[in-house]
Amino acid sequence: MFLIRLLSRLPLPVLYIVSDFLFFVSFYLVRYRRRLVQKNLAKSFPEKAKNEIQKIEKEFYRNLCDYAVESLKLVTIPKEELSRRMVFKNPEVLEKFKSENQSILFLASHQFNWEWILVSASINFPMAIDFVYQPISNRFVDGLILKIRTRFGAHPIKRDEVARELVKRKHIVRGIASVADQYPGYGHDKKYITTFLNQETAFFMGTNQLALLTQYPALYYPMRKVKRGYYEAYPVIIAAPPYPKGNLSVIENYVSVVEDLIMTHPSGWLWSHNRWKKRHLRTVDS
Repeated sequence: MFLIRLLSRLPLPVLYIVSDFLFFVSFYLVRYRRRLVQKNLAKSFPEKAKNEIQKIEKEFYRNLCDYAVESLKLVTIPKEELSRRMVFKNPEVLEKFKSENQSILFLASHQFNWEWILVSASINFPMAIDFVYQPISNRFVDGLILKIRTRFGAHPIKRDEVARELVKRKHIVRGIASVADQYPGYGHDKKYITTFLNQETAFFMGTNQLALLTQYPALYYPMRKVKRGYYEAYPVIIAAPPYPKGNLSVIENYVSVVEDLIMTHPSGWLWSHNRWKKRHLRTVDS
C-alpha cells in the first residue's frame, strides 16, 4: 500500500507518461484481450468499416490505460483538483431534489472514468452517496477499490444487502449509485433481456426492482471526456415515480441512454469486458 500511495502522489502529467508506456505494452506487445475487443466492436458496429473499428479500438486502449493511472491517482488526489477535473453540469437538478428531501437513484455506466464520477460525487453532490457493489475475490484489490470509493464519505452497500441497507438508512436523503451495465453472471440473477448494440443482451433487473421498491426518481449521468484528465457529466432524468407493479421504465430507458452514449463516444466504453459471454437468458418476472 505504501508503494501505491507513493506512485499516486506523482502528478497526473507524469502518470500519463506511464499510461503511454502501458498502452504500448498492452496494445502492441501483450495484446491484452484484443481479440475480445475486436469481436465486441465488430458485432456492435456492423455498419462500420474495418479502419473505423481499428481507430475505435486504438482509442479505447489509450482510454483504458488512462483509466488505470487516473484510478491510481484517486488514492491521494486533493478534493480541489478532482473537482476541477471532474465537473458536474446542471447542479440545480440535484438541488431541487435535496430541497424536497427526495432521495434518488444515481445510475452510471462503464464509460471512462466511472471511478472519478463516484468519488467526485461524494464531494460535489448536495446529498450523501451510497453505492452498490459486488465484492471481488482478491482481498487486496477489493480493499483498495473500497478505500478509493469511500475516501470522501461514500457508503458501500454489498449487492446482497441492499434491502437491509434501504431500511437502515431510509431516513437519509441520498443518492444510491449503481453502475448497472455489467453482465449479470449468476444463474439466480433476475435479468432483463433486450437488444443492445445489435446483440441480444442481459441486464440486471435489480436496478428496476430497486426503483419499484424505493419509488425514487432515477437519474443517469453520461460521462464525456473533454480532454486528457478532464471529464464532465450531466444529469438525465430517465424515470420518475410512481412506478406501478411490473413497470420497466427505469431499465428500458437506462438501456436506451447508455446505448446512445456509446454510439456517440464509442471509444469511451469498456470493450475489454466479456459482456456477451455465455448468458443465462432465462427471463424472470420483476
